[in-house]
Amino acid sequence: MNFPTQQFPLLKVSNLGVVFKQQNQPDFVAAQEVSFQLERGQTLALVGESGSGKSVTALSILGLLPYPQANHPNGSITFKGQELLNQSEDLLRTIRGRKIAMVFQEPMTALNPLHTLEKQIGESLQVHLGFTPKQTRQRVIELLKLVGFPEGVDRLNAYPHQLSGGQRQRVMIAMALACEPEILIADEPTTALDVTIQAGIIRLIQSLQKRFDMGLLLISHDLAMVAKIADHVAVMQAGKIVEHGPTQQVLRSPAHPYTQHLIAAEPHGHPHPVSENAPIILQANDVHVSFSKAGTFWDSLKGKKPEQVYAVQDVSLRLKQGETLGIVGESGSGKSTLAYALLRLQTCQASCLKFEGQSLLTLSARQMRPWRQYLQIIFQDPFGSLNPRLSIAQTIAEGLTVHHPSLTPAQIDEKVCKTMVEVGLNPDWRHRYPHEFSGGQRQRVAIARALILKPKVLVLDEPTSALDRSIQAEVIHLLKDLQKRYNLSYLFISHDLKVVRSLSHRMLVMQAGRVIEEGLTEQVFTSPQNDYTKRLIESAFRLDEWVHLED
Repeated sequence: MNFPTQQFPLLKVSNLGVVFKQQNQPDFVAAQEVSFQLERGQTLALVGESGSGKSVTALSILGLLPYPQANHPNGSITFKGQELLNQSEDLLRTIRGRKIAMVFQEPMTALNPLHTLEKQIGESLQVHLGFTPKQTRQRVIELLKLVGFPEGVDRLNAYPHQLSGGQRQRVMIAMALACEPEILIADEPTTALDVTIQAGIIRLIQSLQKRFDMGLLLISHDLAMVAKIADHVAVMQAGKIVEHGPTQQVLRSPAHPYTQHLIAAEPHGHPHPVSENAPIILQANDVHVSFSKAGTFWDSLKGKKPEQVYAVQDVSLRLKQGETLGIVGESGSGKSTLAYALLRLQTCQASCLKFEGQSLLTLSARQMRPWRQYLQIIFQDPFGSLNPRLSIAQTIAEGLTVHHPSLTPAQIDEKVCKTMVEVGLNPDWRHRYPHEFSGGQRQRVAIARALILKPKVLVLDEPTSALDRSIQAEVIHLLKDLQKRYNLSYLFISHDLKVVRSLSHRMLVMQAGRVIEEGLTEQVFTSPQNDYTKRLIESAFRLDEWVHLED
């Protein structure tokens, strides 16, 4: 397909409208009168709160919104002058991945769970460029190194569930860059990454953009990253662009009150104090988690034992009632694996694992079930952890039906509505399904599902990573309020050190499965003892300084 190239911008969106049809309810207007354009080598950032219409606008470009639920009552989207809106699948297939590629916000749901790492990345190379299997493997290896995932070369046969959140995100970026597209749409490309990797990914995207003269449409709630990488910013609120201009102008002198609100929103404050006499509610000593690395067929014939890979080694911790213990470290450091082991969701070895004095190590799966209402978790990927076939009301109520079967449907519905209000969701939305919510809204659903059972220990695995700063601040305030009200204990896993500092009383720093530093949060931040901890903190502050654009 030949596209006209003269006198046309690379990408132009004009007066775009997006409407979703809803059963027994008025149509939902997700975007209206959206207009912008993107040139070669230029970066345009779409920023705004969850549900503001950023991702809906980006998905419209490639025709990826669900049909016929979503429709475009008006507007135009052109690529080099060629209309893309409401075009045939045959035309769009020639563009998706080859001319315009996208890094999706939630890699676990965007990746095919049945395909290996090599097949995921190599698919577009074979479809669009006709690569042979040998050429594909060589290019996949190049791409993995390019996106800072060199260890992936030894894991070409790994599946998405065997990778950490950050590793899955890097695979997504490698897939998008495989065919060297002219436009890259990056929907929260660094959301699941720790601060040190964030900086590397940003430099990578910038260098690749310069090398291939790509246009970059960046969707992000991270204003620090936007300030560093974007040439222009479009601020979206309630489906409309409320402010648009050069990045420095918009962030230095925001004209719209909503933009001012976004810039001012930063995690702040400190956790509520914990009583010195508070009892220890969760204790673990000498926790080890290992996995068997799959060998070859010939290894099995020779009787060679599988190699053991240690994800967590010799970790001990104590958590008091009403206390928050922050766990930080790079992707793949063992943070989430440790949490799963503590909740008996992952097989582990330990000399001690007790909840309120009860040893959990000797309990069978059936014996463990009654304790699970007190030990809840909010997973990192909200969409992947929500059942797409269940409504939000059914999802939130699922734990109640298991642990409190005597409740009537009316009582369950009342508790669901109350919990939704607590986490900032409209109870009228409870009959909707996960795909009808934004990433940030789905995270609130996941929080509500965990909180409805009133647990005593709540594991928060990157609970604010998918949220913009203003919503992050609200969620942090909510978590603090709930902790104080119900005397909850949190295990808070995050790569966002600002959020950790605001919420945690104590913190552990993990590297390669081991705890390399621990202590009171303020002491670790002000006087880090380990060089790795110092690098993490320095990287966080460096990212933060990007928002301050003084000459």
